[in-house]
Amino acid sequence: MTRFTLLTAASAFALAGCNAPSETSPAPSTEAEAPTATAPVAGMVAAANPDAVEAGLAALRAGGDAVDAAIAVQTVLSLVEPQSSGIGGGAFMVHYEADTGEVSVYNGRERAPMSADEDLFINPETGAPYPYVQAWRSGLSTGAPGAIAMLHMAHSEHGELDWAENFTFAIDLADTGFEVAPRLSNISQRMAGFTDMEESGAAARYLFDENGEAWPVGHVLTNADYADSLRLIAQDWRNFYEGDLAQAIVATVNEAPRPGYLTVEDLANYEPEKVSALCSPYRGYQICSAPPPASGGIAVGAILGMLETFDMSAHGPETADGWALFIEASRLAYADRDHYVGDTAFVDVPVEGLLDRDYLAARAGLIDPAQAIPAVTHGTPPGADEQPDDATDDRPGTSHFVIMDADGDVVSMTTTVESPFGSGRMVGGFFLNNQLTDFSFIARDEDGRLLPNAVQPGKRPRSSMSPTIVLDSDGAFELATGSPGGNSIIAYTAKSLVGMLDWGLSPIEAAALPNVVARGDTVNIEEGFDEALMAELRDRGFTIQGGRGENSGIHIIRELEDGTLIGAADPRRDGIAEQP
Repeated sequence: MTRFTLLTAASAFALAGCNAPSETSPAPSTEAEAPTATAPVAGMVAAANPDAVEAGLAALRAGGDAVDAAIAVQTVLSLVEPQSSGIGGGAFMVHYEADTGEVSVYNGRERAPMSADEDLFINPETGAPYPYVQAWRSGLSTGAPGAIAMLHMAHSEHGELDWAENFTFAIDLADTGFEVAPRLSNISQRMAGFTDMEESGAAARYLFDENGEAWPVGHVLTNADYADSLRLIAQDWRNFYEGDLAQAIVATVNEAPRPGYLTVEDLANYEPEKVSALCSPYRGYQICSAPPPASGGIAVGAILGMLETFDMSAHGPETADGWALFIEASRLAYADRDHYVGDTAFVDVPVEGLLDRDYLAARAGLIDPAQAIPAVTHGTPPGADEQPDDATDDRPGTSHFVIMDADGDVVSMTTTVESPFGSGRMVGGFFLNNQLTDFSFIARDEDGRLLPNAVQPGKRPRSSMSPTIVLDSDGAFELATGSPGGNSIIAYTAKSLVGMLDWGLSPIEAAALPNVVARGDTVNIEEGFDEALMAELRDRGFTIQGGRGENSGIHIIRELEDGTLIGAADPRRDGIAEQP
């Protein structure tokens, strides 16, 4: 067992979002100073809520490993940050094992019901797709949740604590109460306009007072139903997928209006997957993430693969050239991702071709930082079959956390219920996902060809989740990162990597960098971006939408050469990074 020196004064560098920003909050300052090492402490947790971080730290203090801490973090996030993730949703976990150097991915992505078909989101009365809000706030949108099954699979292989022990913190917090965080209060209030108080039942009673107002920041909220659900799952993880709780989940999904298709058989037959991480080289590092149906491993790897042909260290974040290169690589990578990526159990995705170094060099050859590409289209990577154009409308949501334990094992996990509060349907004290809206609502193109991300029975929808672990040239852990944010996740994660690996920024500075998201022919740039740089980018032909609500939630752990750990939590949200 190896170990390292860690920072004890976590509060000196952990970025805590004390006030939840609006969707148009300016980019934070990047002038934070890097901390200095002090005494050795084992482990670190960075997550989107202090209670969740404390739950993970408690698991580490009790002798748990990174997977134990991940269970504790997820079960608390489901309670205190239900707008973003929860046990009623799914996740991708990237796991690094220090003793072997193995990087694995646990896939807990939701599956479409077996009775669902390509017309899932077509209104039978009109023959046209439902408007997004109607599809989202319905039973049609809920797939078989995978988070619990995935966490159990990872725990069976790595956990040090008893399965049930990892639920204790969340159960106690649900029973005794937690203080409503700024982001939960703000998003609840914004959701009031989408919420029929009578129709929403348990969800409305939980999120709002008798006047329909969201609970204020600091209000102590309890959730006895959630505590009872966790007790069942702690006794046996199968209690989520079989028995009374499973039947309650199915009944809730099948309530009017727009009932869904989920059955008890869909739940009972759900199986997570363990696969090798998808790793691609970058300047001597290995960038490892999740393969399809997650698209982050491909898209982030492609962005970096194109940027590797340029000297990014000579074009820092204070230059128009640096951002122009990042924008163009993002546009090209998104175009390929949108066109080709789907669930590989149903679609032939040219994974190797999309990350082929010669192919990426050719794509990079299209980039001239002095002049924007007028219109970006997908390329034809080696091994690619002709595919119809994508029609998926990705929406923001989700949470992310990173954990390192005393043995140096690491978890980078992105977890989601999709849109705020998932489908809006609540059962057993938690929200059910609307993950099926990650499918394309339109299944076929004008020629009748099935789109790669069309709905099919048992299929997992394409995801933008990009949980990432970076290895150094010796195959040892370097850093872990990732973010929530819908299709913007790819840009957020790539930004943090370029910031640290090319521009020499600390994790704090990389997380605080302005968010620049370029999917298609429009570039969304966060409020607070340098106006002179923005004007120069416009002069180069880029279509810029400034002041956009690019609200990332990056979490980072990086290990320095001397073994010191530095963590960061995105200042745009409520998170922190701390040590036991």
